[in-house]
Amino acid sequence: MSAVQNVGVVGAGVSGLAAAILLAEAGIRVVVYEAKPDLGTLGSGITLQGNALRALDRLGVWDQVRRRSYSFDVTGIRAPGPEAPLVAEMHDNAMGGPDYPATAGMYRPDLAEILLARARAVGAVVRSGTRVTALVQDDDAVTLDLATAGGPDRATHDLVVGADGLNSTVRELIGIATRPEPNGMGIFRAFVRRPAGADHTELVFGGPSYIAGFCPTGEDTMYAYLVEDKQDRQGLTPAEGSRLMAELARPYGAHWNDIRAQLERGAEHVHYTWFTSHLVPAPWNRGRVVVIGDAAHSCPPTVAQGAAQAVEDAVVLGDVLARHDRLADALWTEFHERRVPRAAAVVEVSDQIASWLLAHERGDVPGLHRTISDLVSREP
Repeated sequence: MSAVQNVGVVGAGVSGLAAAILLAEAGIRVVVYEAKPDLGTLGSGITLQGNALRALDRLGVWDQVRRRSYSFDVTGIRAPGPEAPLVAEMHDNAMGGPDYPATAGMYRPDLAEILLARARAVGAVVRSGTRVTALVQDDDAVTLDLATAGGPDRATHDLVVGADGLNSTVRELIGIATRPEPNGMGIFRAFVRRPAGADHTELVFGGPSYIAGFCPTGEDTMYAYLVEDKQDRQGLTPAEGSRLMAELARPYGAHWNDIRAQLERGAEHVHYTWFTSHLVPAPWNRGRVVVIGDAAHSCPPTVAQGAAQAVEDAVVLGDVLARHDRLADALWTEFHERRVPRAAAVVEVSDQIASWLLAHERGDVPGLHRTISDLVSREP
């Protein structure tokens, strides 16, 4: 018998929906509370490495992800400048094993749609426009105070999973002081048409931006990104963001000529965010409340493991809850031993690579990538 029978999940992002799917599949009653009234997800694209694809298969959505993504196993490196000569092409490690491609690029809202549909299909209840305002727990249950469009509400669960992102309310309510901190970088992301021949990720290090890169997401789509020193770019309209990104892209050549032309005409989906980093030290739980995903850890996407680590949090949590019959120390010890060192390694390596870029230093980036590749190739 599972350690819990009735779980509240706060947040309908990747980690929250992944946890909801696995728990509902195990016969547990699951309610997901999402503060946003609209469950549609903003964003451009997402890079999913093999261990993320392996975890998505565990959620029962790999076939859908495969159909709605673009797979490849090569990363190209180009030099900055208008000629953009190709410096190297590296074959990516298949971190999920031989059954999955090394990497898949995907439109982020498509992944959210797939996970939401799967969560509902296996019996999870998803309540949008429902915000957690307070919680109280005792030895047997957690009671949530909720704000909804219809007024205040209350719900009681055996366990509450805080998967409510970087600015987690649940993390604050249970007294965890660790917060995401900006690392000094900001990133423009744009969803654009894929130029002919741009059939795998290419990266340019240097020039006016730290990184200029792109990732194919479909037969005729991709997302492109430029990493710069963080700027106050709040309130940018898509048109303004598109123009700024086009100007930053001006010194880059090869496929960036086509991308820049699209940006100059105005790309519809352009987003700007700051990179952050944090890691909640063990334990991630306080009694019957636990944080996972971006609520527990974040890092610059320099090894493209953000989504993978969020889903792996959910996979391990679902596993330990299903195999233990009590929500006791032994369960939480196993969860933290399996998750915290792995997440910590990803955060540490991602931060180190970002630090080298910020300092314009040449570090052993390939060596650190190999370290993480070897780590995440193993089952979590």
